[in-house]
Amino acid sequence: MADEDKDAIAEQSESKKDDLPGLKKAAILLLGIEQEAAASMLKRLSAKTVEEVTRELASIGNVSQQQRNDVLREFYDMAMAQSWINEGGLEYAKELLSQSLDPKEADRILQQISQQVRKTPFSFLQKAESQNLLTFIQDEHPQTIALIVSHMPYHKSAEILTGLPGPKQIEVVKRVANMEQTNPEVIAEVERGLEARLSNLLGQTFEKIGGVETVAEMLNLADRSTEKAVMEGLEAEDPDLVEQIRRLMFVFEDILLVDDRGIQAVLKEIDNDELALACKTASEDLREKIFKNMSERAAVLIREDMEFMGPVRISDVEGAQQRIVDVVRRLVDAGEIMISGRGEEMV
Repeated sequence: MADEDKDAIAEQSESKKDDLPGLKKAAILLLGIEQEAAASMLKRLSAKTVEEVTRELASIGNVSQQQRNDVLREFYDMAMAQSWINEGGLEYAKELLSQSLDPKEADRILQQISQQVRKTPFSFLQKAESQNLLTFIQDEHPQTIALIVSHMPYHKSAEILTGLPGPKQIEVVKRVANMEQTNPEVIAEVERGLEARLSNLLGQTFEKIGGVETVAEMLNLADRSTEKAVMEGLEAEDPDLVEQIRRLMFVFEDILLVDDRGIQAVLKEIDNDELALACKTASEDLREKIFKNMSERAAVLIREDMEFMGPVRISDVEGAQQRIVDVVRRLVDAGEIMISGRGEEMV
């Protein structure tokens, strides 16, 4: 085959790959990886996106090996580019991409990744050490700090919150909890000012940010003393907000984080009818963890209750789950059980 013919076939293949819609690429990617990895990826997506991808998977038909290889390669290249950007920035990623890919393909991937990076406010802070960043922002107004931590990964925002003095912790948490929509011009102005001041430290729609969910995630990852101080400080001013945060900090599926001894302590306080109702929508992993911590006969009875229960209202299931969560929280506060991954050292 002549070189010209080979080049034409390669260009046609590249064109077909680029013509594939993103949803179909996602479906092909999930088909091309192990089921466990695919399931893990789906867990990170919104319910609507999972529904769309699942629908595409069901109707995708035959996928050629060439298409599968092309999509997997593109995913790998983009994942590597994202990793390089996180390590050394756009210029570093550009240099490495140009060394490993065709220049046209490298430019395309870099452009797509850099657009994603630029869409995230305060993305330039991702590489900053939390302690260094804290030094620079701790004297900022609480509203400014709240805006910053609302755009940061939860683990980093928790580190920042932990390092703030007690009164400022309360002020920041209150502002994050009450934050909903922020004018992008305000975000951009704060971002420009902060970037200018931190330059030596770091080598038109409205966005929904912050909120009670963000506070709950931050406190979940903060150490226990910080969490307690913040919650006690808020209790006097806004007990309703404290209750909202508490209900989001530990949800029913988080019972997976309780050890077997703790599960057994919780089960002593829950009747079987309540447990059967709560487990109606629980994951299989959580059900198995619960069932293995009770007698075989009790587990069989609850499985039978669930099977013959018939349709139930979601609100009833959520109510039963919340009552069990309340029992867990009470036992945690009493020091009778512990939850792993809550910023406490285990010995």
